[in-house]
Amino acid sequence: MKLKRDFYLREDVVQISRDLLGKHLCTRFNGILTTGIITETEAYAGVTDKASHAYGGRRTNRTETLFAEGGKAYVYLCYGIHHLFNVVTNREDIPHAVLIRAVQAKDGLPEILLRRNKTAVVKNLSAGPGTVSEALGIKTSHNETDLLGKEIWIEDRGLIVKPSDIVAGPRIGVDYAGADAKRPWRFRI
Repeated sequence: MKLKRDFYLREDVVQISRDLLGKHLCTRFNGILTTGIITETEAYAGVTDKASHAYGGRRTNRTETLFAEGGKAYVYLCYGIHHLFNVVTNREDIPHAVLIRAVQAKDGLPEILLRRNKTAVVKNLSAGPGTVSEALGIKTSHNETDLLGKEIWIEDRGLIVKPSDIVAGPRIGVDYAGADAKRPWRFRI
């Protein structure tokens, strides 16, 4: 079942980040369905979080999507190479987001392998935020996509992730954020 808007509108971005584990990230481009089970996430708490692109209320053309109502895709280019997919959460003007760091590829494996230039499923097929987007065909042109639409969405297929199966740790690649970088807001199964 496709997640409804109220899932994304909740206030606790850290809890949403945990709750996304085990959900299916789905894309349908040119009639081809590809999906992956979300296995790793990172939470970003907007204006008070030095690791967030919206820290201090920073609003630019790139970050404006973060200030949208929850349930939108925030996709940006990292290092000029990697398209990184984030889920915008909370109400309008509260720029919370969850970075999807890894998925376990499920549906549409032939297309996923083609996109990743692989001939067989390998351990790191979609482990890392750049490879998630590559595997599922997500690009910066999908920024602002409504996650209740028909191109990109997240489904709950009933997979239960026990709290004891979730590992929390500091976020990756945000050392510039000082103490905020050390927050245990990266979650993985």
